[in-house]
Amino acid sequence: MENIISLTKENIQQVVDASMEKMVVLTFFAQQQPESMQMLQTLQQLANAQAGRFILASVDCEVEAEIAQYFQIQSLPTTLILDKGRPIDGFAGLQDSQSVTAMLDKHLPPMWVQSFDAVKAQLAATEALSIDDLAQLAAQLKEVITQSDNAAEVRLVLIDVYLQLGSVSEAKTLLETIGLADQDSYYQNLKAKLALAEEAADTPEIRDLQQQLETDPANVELSIKLAMAFNNAQRNEEALDLLFGILQKDLAAADGKVKQVFLEIMTAMGQGNPLANQYRRKLYTLLY
Repeated sequence: MENIISLTKENIQQVVDASMEKMVVLTFFAQQQPESMQMLQTLQQLANAQAGRFILASVDCEVEAEIAQYFQIQSLPTTLILDKGRPIDGFAGLQDSQSVTAMLDKHLPPMWVQSFDAVKAQLAATEALSIDDLAQLAAQLKEVITQSDNAAEVRLVLIDVYLQLGSVSEAKTLLETIGLADQDSYYQNLKAKLALAEEAADTPEIRDLQQQLETDPANVELSIKLAMAFNNAQRNEEALDLLFGILQKDLAAADGKVKQVFLEIMTAMGQGNPLANQYRRKLYTLLY
């Protein structure tokens, strides 16, 4: 159902049914009544600005007098909030947008919930998401975390996305911020996934290269091999951090091979990957 509709006898049952899932704002107006037209315009602007948060159903009382009588409308304009088929709040007369928003906020979920639900719906879809799709969802979730005042439920979903992206270190860092009160079954599931990802990422090749590099820390070729091994194991943050440390000292290290591998890893991670974008910006600070 569209966010803004005209309520008629033909679609009233459909609107009542829709109110079982999403709140409906009913506004009663008449073309010959300037205040009610002004109220309708204010509500339409709010419905557009908060697209999807509620359904605005307008009732032209000159055409749909029976509907106005059913809701016992005594004066115009009158606005009602319909939840699960019944009015739960409302007001008569003209109100400014701030007053209407304050009333709506008492009954409607916060704005960030809508964005969060959209991300969860994409993750629950049967089609496999590409790396770029997951990276875009990660960026959206970071915005929702800010909007939701760092809600744990949003951070948990971002951890899930990080694990799907192979960003193990980022997932681990964020998982450590989840407080005891929010360590539910979803948290335990993600913790188990993280442990498996870390175990799978710690290969014999990586351990051997790390040991060699400990004895010969200035060996750039060994660093490149280790970074590539990290990349193969989806430990991209460690790979980029290792190579960036070399580039900070010498942009042309190993005749440009360090920079080349650094760029190749970021390219493979995808254009929208937040970690790749972070290290791309770091590289720009060295170049310019």
